[in-house]
Amino acid sequence: MTLSAFIHVQHLLGTGHVLRAAAIGRALAARGVSVTLATGNTLPPHADVDGLEIVELPPVRAADARFKTFLTPEGREIDAAWKAARRQATLRAFTARPHNLLLTETWPFGRRPFAFELEPLLATARAANTPPLIAASIRDILVRKQQLWKEEQMAELAETFYDRVLVHSDPEFIRLEDSFPFTERVAPLLRYTGFVDTSTGRPDAPQGDGEDEVIVSCGGGAVGAGLLAAAIDARSLSRRAGDCIWRLLAGHDIDDGTFKALSNKAPTGIVLERARRDFPSLLARARLSVSQAGYNTVLDVLQAGIPAVFVPFAQIKESEQQQRAEALQRHGRAVVTPEATLTPESLAAAMDDALGLPRRAFAVQTGGAERSAKILIEDLEQRER
Repeated sequence: MTLSAFIHVQHLLGTGHVLRAAAIGRALAARGVSVTLATGNTLPPHADVDGLEIVELPPVRAADARFKTFLTPEGREIDAAWKAARRQATLRAFTARPHNLLLTETWPFGRRPFAFELEPLLATARAANTPPLIAASIRDILVRKQQLWKEEQMAELAETFYDRVLVHSDPEFIRLEDSFPFTERVAPLLRYTGFVDTSTGRPDAPQGDGEDEVIVSCGGGAVGAGLLAAAIDARSLSRRAGDCIWRLLAGHDIDDGTFKALSNKAPTGIVLERARRDFPSLLARARLSVSQAGYNTVLDVLQAGIPAVFVPFAQIKESEQQQRAEALQRHGRAVVTPEATLTPESLAAAMDDALGLPRRAFAVQTGGAERSAKILIEDLEQRER
């Protein structure tokens, strides 16, 4: 009998969530599982969804890092009618066929504004004649909540509905309790998978691209224009990196007007492009990486063994990237400079400091997508015994 999995993912600003979900989906599909990936936002162009059935739910994104206002592609704020339509679309997709596995990305450890669809999804799954295995997929670090009761409620939801919680981290590097105070309550559900490498199957960059360059990146999403602007002015100030090509990669969701303004500002010696699927191979050839500290980017930097500067995205209440970047700095693998005080001068100084670091790969457990698939299939087999 062919196993069937339903994966729900909602990315809002960056693209890391959907790339990890797709990687796990591909790993399940490689083991013979029929996988439906239901995505709540437009898939980024560099997402590899080969072998997956894609369900495009009514798309929505966050207006900004406050994650309080959510907009349709037309720029309209979502309302009760939109939520009802989205909930119906999600349940219709899930009930289209029986599923052995339901995997929710981030929820219940985040995405609280989407409880209107995710709580009914869990209730529907649990009410099925043969309920699926229900699992959560979470990254290494969770965003802390100001109200402790919200985090306690996350643990309660996991205890009530979930059979497994997959933590995509190396526990020797970052553990869930570093960012989640109720870890002990969900400990029986937890399995660490190692980091999910989303670069698998990426193409190599054309010959020459990335060679001895500075690669400045800000992920595939809508944030990071400030970092790119600072980098444009920092090139002439760097003592150790001002003599090479600087390749700046803008996320596909950075609007065309901002991209054009950056392009007009960029002098000779700076190449501005949209985010590229061959990013890992660019890093492998480069002199230095300058980036935010998103999950996927940090993993790519670690595997390339390249000196790095991290400017963690830290707007409003965001703390996740700061924690990840500081962990790398403690291991002597990067220089961290705060986004709030970022200037061309501070960026150039951080880059010169980073180029004094050794170039070496960092031994961190990867293979998280494949290990996730193995764990979930073993859990399903155990249920059949």
